[in-house]
Amino acid sequence: MAKSRYLIALGSNVPHHRHGSPRKVIAAALAALGQSDLKVEKVSRTITSRPIGPSRRAYANAAAVVRSKLDPPELLAALQAIERQFGRKRRGQPWRARVLDLDIVLWNGGTWVSPGLIVPHSAFRERLFVLGPASKIAGNWRDPVTGLSLRQLDARLRRS
Repeated sequence: MAKSRYLIALGSNVPHHRHGSPRKVIAAALAALGQSDLKVEKVSRTITSRPIGPSRRAYANAAAVVRSKLDPPELLAALQAIERQFGRKRRGQPWRARVLDLDIVLWNGGTWVSPGLIVPHSAFRERLFVLGPASKIAGNWRDPVTGLSLRQLDARLRRS
């Protein structure tokens, strides 16, 4: 199978006992991605964003373009394994404070729908903390649902 390209969103708003601040968690997570079956091709700068929902801590966010032989569900499993290595426990509560969050945003194969996984990510079009970093490293990548580029989606959201 040919290698697929993915856009991954990274987020952290809880310090890690070994890696330190959320920004350092993002850096360590990027290193962990590179040590797995993924090839990290591009990485955005890390930004700070306000939390969504009940969490009160600011987030560190970034985006990465990676290549992998894995299909989307296999990649999701690999990303969740990295989250667990960083101490993430999934408790079914969205928008909780977390050491690390890794999401598949886009896949060059278009769309994917299966239990527990929808690609493109269902909410990425409304999130500046995803579109901002992503548009800097993959601005011409098109959303297979809307046909708009990440740069266009980012500009539209900033205007609204």
